[in-house]
Amino acid sequence: MRRPNILILYTDQQRWDTLGANGNPEILTPNLDALAASGVTFTHHFVQNPVCMPSRISMLSGRYPSSLGITHMGVPVPQDLLTLPRILKTYGYRGANIGKLHFLPHANRDHRSPHPDYGFDHLEISDEPGVYEDAYRAWARQRAPEQMDVISAGIPPATRIWNKTMGIKDNVAHRGDPGGRFDFEGGIPFAADDSLTHSAFVAEQTIEYIRQGGSQPFLCIAGFYSPHAPWMVPQKYLDLYDPASLSVPEFPPEIDEQRPVEPGEQFSDTHLRRAKQGYFAMISEVDDYVGKILEVLNMTGQRDNTIVVFTSDHGEWLGTHLKFGKGYPADDAVSRVPLIVSAPHGKAGQRVDGIVEAVDIVPTLLSLAGIQAPPTLQGISLGDVVMTGAEVPKQAALTEGDGWKCLRNRDYRYLIHSDGRECLWHIESDPGEYADVVDEPAHQSALARCRRQLLARLLQMERPLARTWAY
Repeated sequence: MRRPNILILYTDQQRWDTLGANGNPEILTPNLDALAASGVTFTHHFVQNPVCMPSRISMLSGRYPSSLGITHMGVPVPQDLLTLPRILKTYGYRGANIGKLHFLPHANRDHRSPHPDYGFDHLEISDEPGVYEDAYRAWARQRAPEQMDVISAGIPPATRIWNKTMGIKDNVAHRGDPGGRFDFEGGIPFAADDSLTHSAFVAEQTIEYIRQGGSQPFLCIAGFYSPHAPWMVPQKYLDLYDPASLSVPEFPPEIDEQRPVEPGEQFSDTHLRRAKQGYFAMISEVDDYVGKILEVLNMTGQRDNTIVVFTSDHGEWLGTHLKFGKGYPADDAVSRVPLIVSAPHGKAGQRVDGIVEAVDIVPTLLSLAGIQAPPTLQGISLGDVVMTGAEVPKQAALTEGDGWKCLRNRDYRYLIHSDGRECLWHIESDPGEYADVVDEPAHQSALARCRRQLLARLLQMERPLARTWAY
């Protein structure tokens, strides 16, 4: 049995509703839409934490953040943790991660030092575009050393503190110093050659890895940084969108009246449209490179034996709730992300509206590859859904952070804090999740149902150690 290759196309900070295949009439994603037409699109897919590091390790280990002890940023992933590449390695797979992995804090380390392998055989790690001396900078310097001062997205504040404390002097300039890292004003034309973007790096090296072929099946993760802010992208992708033609979020009246009307002010209609232009442009650039990657899969004769997954680690508020970025309280804008699974001989062009979770991805891939899942995994396999169109068995998704847990079923989102405070949002009547109805009499039965679902999920998550024999 020749097991299938596995290609995971993994973006950073991409909302679920930013694909044409997911019903967005404004965005241009022809290649991802074609991928959806070749596989199964899960429309209600939720991550288990709304920020990068906990979400990424949860997905690649098939375990909830609380069981890993990683519910917030800045916690290094234990080097011996059982991850998807480690499981697959014992079945003859070679594994690669190209681009963003983010298993280690990246502000306080030397990126020239060898990275822990976490079960991968091939690593080209770059967690931020042009910020560190990493695989992306080395790749860009080899191509255009004279353009190194214009590829950086901007230094994170923690990196600046680390460099100053340790006396590290970077010989590369950074865009927007000192505050350019958190720029949500809109699209920023990439100042270097279009072929030097971080997305170009991820795609080119992924293509090279695929071309190498070999007798072993591969696992390859293409870790795109886009569409994470700042929205720095070649002008040709910005030109795909006229900001004046883009919609703005729908706000409740009490929120809408807080917004300014002056075009230059934050959260004005003009600002929100500029932000959407930059965000959409980065997604369209990724879409372009996804098409190139899939074309090489076809040209090398490997597409018919490759499972292709497209997903993201969390979403982006993009102006909703008058916020940008991601995080607590994990409303749909930041916890609901795309998930497309295209498998050999699987269902094609199917949309699945049942609730699924990122912890389900590893069990699903193992099932599709004919590999049994270790008992430590906490997700379920969606292999039957992908192959036969079976029903999704889950009724709710769990997203959790440091001191809070959030349960999302089809009708409600329920949030509880470690001090007992509760919140409840009715999704059908309030899809933006603005009105907390936890104290309203009409929703008390739903509140009780959500509490019960959360308690049941916590019990289902338990993985006690197996006894070795009858006592």
